[in-house]
This record gives sequence, structure tokens and C-alpha cells, in this order.
Amino acid sequence: MKQSIEINLDDGKLLASIGRALSSEVRIDILKLLKEKPLNINEIAEQLDIPPSSSAAHIKVLEEAGLIHTRLQPAVRGSMKICSVAAEQLLIGMNTNMTYEWKTEVISMPIGHFVDYKVEPTCGIVSEKAKIGEEDEPRCFFEPNRVEAQLIWLGKGYLEYRFPNHFLAGVKEKELELSMELCSEDHEYNMNCPSDLTVWINGIEVATWTCPSDFGGRRGKWNPDWWSDKNTQYGLLKIWKLTEDGSYLDGTKKSNKTIKNYHLFSNPYITVRVGIAENAVHKGGMNLFGECFGDYHQNILMKVSYEE
Repeated sequence: MKQSIEINLDDGKLLASIGRALSSEVRIDILKLLKEKPLNINEIAEQLDIPPSSSAAHIKVLEEAGLIHTRLQPAVRGSMKICSVAAEQLLIGMNTNMTYEWKTEVISMPIGHFVDYKVEPTCGIVSEKAKIGEEDEPRCFFEPNRVEAQLIWLGKGYLEYRFPNHFLAGVKEKELELSMELCSEDHEYNMNCPSDLTVWINGIEVATWTCPSDFGGRRGKWNPDWWSDKNTQYGLLKIWKLTEDGSYLDGTKKSNKTIKNYHLFSNPYITVRVGIAENAVHKGGMNLFGECFGDYHQNILMKVSYEE
């Protein structure tokens, strides 16, 4: 367990997520219970006299806000989700590194616009309406209509994208934020399927997130009707950030590499690679969601703030 979760006004999405999580007295009661000891979803439901389905929904909100951790543990039938608090305290600073002189460029990159890849099965691409190419055939990843992709999955490897950087000419870059929805990959959904998912910017590793699951069991909010319930359904929205102070993942500092270390204007574009490192401990594959699949209506989103 962390000693504390520290965030400030620059962590807008995380702050909003935490605010939503703490807006319910039931979720606050859940945090009180978990502060005493870890519990599974049914135990929480029993102690608060609420349906297990409601307990599970509240747990999802708390987990997305980073206030609790969950892990799957074998049970008599299948597995059970064990929940525990993520930190001893939550510290919200009313400070910000942003100034009114900063300008921000926002780039929305459709997930099918990758320029390079290395992929091994299981793998595939689907648009909002149908499959693209042949499933489990990496050669199909350069089909021209891949640009229509709304969900891409791979068992091993990576996808690489190029973002424009012309607006950084003659300015001082201050922050870069990169967000995307993703999860692990199995043949169908699998709630016990950890995978180490890494982001590299201009060839430099930013941070790795160990995703616990290939999420399913309920439909993704934006999934088209034709997508089968047995398949992967949704991911989690993760945020990588480069600042003048260091490199962050979901508001937690991961290294002292500053935004200058990534040389954002050295090449004609900013390269972003996302995937599973060859030396990863958990090689559980990757699902990457576009704006018409999963729970979040967005593509890969890059925000670059700079000072003229």
C-alpha cells in the first residue's frame, strides 16, 4: 500500500474521477470498510446491505479513480475479486504548474493510423461495422482500411504512431499528456490476465502499467450491437505525462526523466509506441480501443502545452 496519493490541479481527469468516486456516501462507507481489511465484493454487499451488483459497480468507480486496488483470487466457483485501499492518505494540492501564458495543442489520433507494428497472434482489427482483414494474420495489419479501426488486439508486440510537432518550433515545451483506453488480451475476455503495457516516446520508455485483466462480463459503453458478449468489452483509461519535473503515470511519478529528455522537436514528428516489451514480466497481450469501442469515447489523445 502506498503511503499517499498526491495530486494537484494539473491532474484534471484524475481529480474529476476522484470527485465522482467520493460523491457517494456508499462508496465512502466502502472505503471505511476496506481501511480495516481487504474484502471481496459479496462481503462488502453483505456488510452494507446492498445487492452484489451495486457493490461491484461502486468498486469499479473507486478502482478507476485509483482509490482502491483489486486482485482476483480463486474461489469455489471461478474467482473472486479482493478489494483493498490503495493508499493511507489522499493529498490534493491546490497548486498548478500551468500558467495563463501556456498554449496547448490537442491531437486526436485514430488507432488505425499506426505507421509501424510488430504483432503476433492472437491479433486482429475491427471497425465500427465489421472485421478488417483476417483474424490472427499479422500481414493484414497493413490493409488500407486499417485506418477505420476501432479496436485492435495483439498477443505480443507493439503499435507505433507519429504525431505532428510543427507547433513546437521556437517555443518551450512544458508538458505532454498522452491518454488511451487499453487492456490485456486473451482469446476471449479473461479477468485474470495480467499484462505489462508500456509507452515509449521517441524511443524512450515513459512508464509501464500492469493491466490486471482482459476486461469483459458486461458490455462496453460504446460497443456496437454486433460485437459478441464473449469478447473483450472495455479497458481502462490510462494517462502518461511528461513534465519539467519528471515522467508520470496516472499522477504517480515514475522517473526523473523530464520533458526535455524526450527531444520532442528533434525529428519531424513525435513517435509514440505502445505495446509489450520483450523483457516484460507479464506478457498478456494488448487491446487498444478507439472512440467507438469500450467505455471512453476517444481516440489516442495527445495534449502538448508550451510557452512562447
